[in-house]
Amino acid sequence: MEQKIWIWILCSVLLLATTCNCASRKKSEEVKCHYYNQTTCANSENEEGCTSIQNCKAGDNDKPSYCYAVWTNNTKTNKLEIKLKGCFLNNVECQGQKQCKEKKGEIEPNGLLFCCCEGDYCNSEIIWDPIPTTPRIETTSAKPLRDDNELIHTIVFSTIPLVAVASMFLFVYWVYKRRKIPQFSHWVPSSDSSHLGNCSPILSNRPIQLVEVKARGRYGAVWKALHKKDTVAVKIFPPQDKNSWLVEQDIYQLPHMQHDNMLSFIGAEKHASVIEGAKNEYWLITAYHDYGSLCDYLKSNILTWDQLCHIAQSMTSGLMHLHEEIPSERSDQYKPAIAHRDFKSNNVLLKHDLTACIADFGLALVFQPGKSCGDIHGQVGTRRYMAPEVLEGAINFSRDAFLRIDMYACGLVLWELATRCTAQQGAIPDYRLPFEEEVGQHPSLEDMQECVVHKKLRPAFKDSWKSHPGLIALCDTMEECWDHDAEARLSASCVMERITWQCRQYNGTAVTSLAQ
Repeated sequence: MEQKIWIWILCSVLLLATTCNCASRKKSEEVKCHYYNQTTCANSENEEGCTSIQNCKAGDNDKPSYCYAVWTNNTKTNKLEIKLKGCFLNNVECQGQKQCKEKKGEIEPNGLLFCCCEGDYCNSEIIWDPIPTTPRIETTSAKPLRDDNELIHTIVFSTIPLVAVASMFLFVYWVYKRRKIPQFSHWVPSSDSSHLGNCSPILSNRPIQLVEVKARGRYGAVWKALHKKDTVAVKIFPPQDKNSWLVEQDIYQLPHMQHDNMLSFIGAEKHASVIEGAKNEYWLITAYHDYGSLCDYLKSNILTWDQLCHIAQSMTSGLMHLHEEIPSERSDQYKPAIAHRDFKSNNVLLKHDLTACIADFGLALVFQPGKSCGDIHGQVGTRRYMAPEVLEGAINFSRDAFLRIDMYACGLVLWELATRCTAQQGAIPDYRLPFEEEVGQHPSLEDMQECVVHKKLRPAFKDSWKSHPGLIALCDTMEECWDHDAEARLSASCVMERITWQCRQYNGTAVTSLAQ
């Protein structure tokens, strides 16, 4: 039993040495050796097929390779039993040995014998040519111990280079991790992006090349970029907006955030600025969608009823998933409810098939069970899409209150979709933002307060929409989304279900005048 253990240890070490060394050797100075493993072949039906030729490459610094063999003398059959054959690396005893010959003296029955040699196939035959020795005083029981010690020394000296190389690798890896640029996950916009030149540097750990600016916003600029052969989007945050970058990375890293109707996250990185002496920039890398935002798409495209339905369904499905709390017995699989807090058509992106996905979580709020909302500012977001309670500064700081704020904005986005739908009668008007007719393109906070809070105005429904029952039903849904009473607003799941039903009910409905 003890002998088998030593054979197994020697086999494992020699195989490990062969495997590790083969990965780092140079292609020159290869040696061909016969390969055999008795343990492996014991389970093989064809023992002859166990023998093969092994190519032994030189090790680091051109350390030479040799051939070796391990065997025992079977006293019962009076034959040599081969245990192992293969490659052996940089053993001084092997230099100049053209034959695999062991010159040890007499050994105990079934004791292990080892030989190594230099040259191709030199271990095809093994020779035991013991040198005559004078009678020894030691007892016979001491002999196996001496042989075992020699075997241990061989194993130890063979593994020392492996341990040294492994230690060096671990040290280098540790230094690399200490100096590695941190990576996160996130995406955001900012108006101050003057420090971004026209150059397209490759600065990150990933081979990313910036191609062109596609959009600029409150928190930075969004670039179209190349990652190897793939097109990606890179959102670059200036130093002062680092917190938004951190918030988004936390949102993307939550469980179950990989969803068809959420922008697909790739990674986030910290970079040196392209301007010498400037502070770091923060990159968020996501999937790239050529259609861009829903707002940009509606400016130059009109929608059929089916297209409107597809966009509205996928958009509300994403908002429902964002708002949804997904319990789990495992803490690493629990998804808390999330309020977006800046929901608008600019933050809804369209895929190639017009499937909507929600982006820009820089202002998002995560509701962990048993924890308060913390010290947050309630009056955030885009003024045009702010709910009455946000404009008044009268927010109830609870989970449901923040989710209802998103639903108010959702009603406005549905209105934007309806304005560009061909299901209405007559010519399709040019695209306009919500409340653009009432407050213009750049309203102040006071403008929006006067319009939404005091006058309680909402975007107008066109008479031409009455020609289609689906648009009429959609108008009812909008009104229940942007209700002045926050508690009366529909939830995201209810809106998604309603739109799904309305789209099925009125699919293919002809344009007829119901106003008559």
